[in-house]
Amino acid sequence: MNAAAKANVKILFALTLVHFTGDFYSSFTTPLYPLFVTKIGLTLTQIGIISGVTRLLAFIIQPSVGYLADRHATRNFMLMGVLMPVVFIPLTGVAPGFWTLLLAVALGAFGSSMFHPSVTGLVPVYSGNKAGFAMSIFNTGGTLAFGLGPLFITWYAGRFGLGALPLTMVFGLMVVVYLYRIVPAPRREGLSRLGFLGSIRDSLGSAWKSVALIWAVMVLRAFVGQSFLTFMSVYYVQKGFSVFSAGVIYSIFTVAGTVSGLAAGHISDRIGFKPVFIFTHVFMAPVLFLFLQLQGRWVYLGSIIAGAMVLASMPLGVAMAQTLAPKGKSMVASLMMGFAFGLGGALSPVVGKLADIYSIHSVLTWVAFFPLLTLPLIARFPRVKQGEYL
Repeated sequence: MNAAAKANVKILFALTLVHFTGDFYSSFTTPLYPLFVTKIGLTLTQIGIISGVTRLLAFIIQPSVGYLADRHATRNFMLMGVLMPVVFIPLTGVAPGFWTLLLAVALGAFGSSMFHPSVTGLVPVYSGNKAGFAMSIFNTGGTLAFGLGPLFITWYAGRFGLGALPLTMVFGLMVVVYLYRIVPAPRREGLSRLGFLGSIRDSLGSAWKSVALIWAVMVLRAFVGQSFLTFMSVYYVQKGFSVFSAGVIYSIFTVAGTVSGLAAGHISDRIGFKPVFIFTHVFMAPVLFLFLQLQGRWVYLGSIIAGAMVLASMPLGVAMAQTLAPKGKSMVASLMMGFAFGLGGALSPVVGKLADIYSIHSVLTWVAFFPLLTLPLIARFPRVKQGEYL
């Protein structure tokens, strides 16, 4: 597909639906932590372990699947990947203890890690000359799922109880049947002859230094974002909000990120990626710090602004890396989403342990200033937008 070609809306919708469905079910766990604390006595450290293990699975699995998706041009990674969270995440509602809860969440996360590289690698193939905006649309599927999922599951669990969660898989199974009919197979990128490490080298080529800088920024952004998202629900329940209200705050955070991601993708197609990175990461730290100081209804407004800043650059890291290293789109996507997102989120057990010792508020206040560490790295980004250097 050449740069002047139009986007294939039908295929992009199917890929976005895969993303939405898998992430919709994956979003159930975090806002239910307060209920799991009540039911099985989870500590903040155990919450951090559950979150960290799921992120670590992404860290390990996504680059491998990114390679295998090129070596074997099959839909199995996408369809089996989206099926696993649909089946296993609802089973968390009947988990009798920490280890069974961890197993169910881990299996769901395993599936989520399977479908992301293949699906993300296909987005630029069908996006025409709007890769940044198309990637933001695709990312909208995930972030919107993480916005709507917590609202739905906190209402559902509050009304019917955790024991009724397995019934929610019915909707997901219907969607998977539909996706089976329309999702295209991945395209080979010609890297399978090189082996895993050879594929990484050939995918990145001479752009490896710039991609490494983007990756480092994405790791730090993921650490900040996942720290807030993991402990946000428990934090606001401790402050006196209901489980549903905490779910609303969580959802607002992610939905605001959906809107800001779309805006960031559109703007980056016009002025390039680097200015958008600079703007969002300069303001991320003060916005997060102020968010933690808010009380009452002001928390909802703060969640909108904080979510917009934290999540705006998430799709840009993938799109920018794929622009710089277009030869291996699935591999590059897995490095930016799985490898970076997983490593950043894998530190959640440490955050949880520190929160048990000090408090969630104190630890998140420290975490809020980590985005400042990304600014020297962003300053070294090349000036590039979709298809050209500036």
